Amino acid sequence: MGDKTQVLTSILEQQPVVPVLVIHDVATAVPMARALVEGGLKAIEITLRTPVALEAIRAVANEVEGAIPGAGTILNARQFREAEDAGSKFIVSPGTTMELLDVARKSKVPLLPGAVTASEVMSLREEGYELLKFFPAEQAGGAEYLKSLSSPLAGTKFCPTGGISPANARDYLSLPNVICVGGSWVTPAALIETQDWDGIARLASEACMLAG
Repeated sequence: MGDKTQVLTSILEQQPVVPVLVIHDVATAVPMARALVEGGLKAIEITLRTPVALEAIRAVANEVEGAIPGAGTILNARQFREAEDAGSKFIVSPGTTMELLDVARKSKVPLLPGAVTASEVMSLREEGYELLKFFPAEQAGGAEYLKSLSSPLAGTKFCPTGGISPANARDYLSLPNVICVGGSWVTPAALIETQDWDGIARLASEACMLAG
C-alpha cells in the first residue's frame, strides 16, 4: 500500500485542481485533455457516468502526451478492472465497499476511496489508506467540517469534490489536510459545445494559480 500511496500522492500534489469530466462525445476527449494539460492540469478524472467513458480514457491514455488519466465514479470491481484495462493511472470512487477494496488490493493502480464520516476514515486508515476523497464536499459540511477532522484524524489527506468552484476552492486548499480539490468548472459545457479549447486551457491555467 505504501508504494501506491506514494504514486497517488505524486499525482495529486502536482496540481491544486483535478478536473472532473463527464464526457458525452468521445471526439471531445482528446482535444479537451490536451487543453487541460496545456493549462497545467495533467491529472484528469474521467467519470464512468456515460457509455463512452472507457473509450475516452483509452483515447486520452494513448493520444495525449503528458496526461495522467484517471477513472471516477467507480462503483464495483468490474468497473475498476475495465478502467484499469483502458489505461487509468488512478481510480476514484464516491464511497467504499469491501468489493472495491479487494480488487484494489490486487491492482497496481492506486485507489482514491470516498469517505465522509470519522468512522469511514478510520476504517480506511485500518486498510492502509492515507489519501481519501471527500464527497459530496459542500453538501457534507464543506471546508469547516473538513477542518474539524484535521486534528483528530491527523495524517489523513483529502481531495474534496462536489460543489467546489473558484469561489470556494481556496477555502479547501488552505486546509492542512487537503492535498487538492476536484472540480468540473474548468470544462464548462458551453466551451465544450463550441470546441473552445483555448478557453479551457485558460481556465486550467487559472485553476493552477489557486495554489498560490
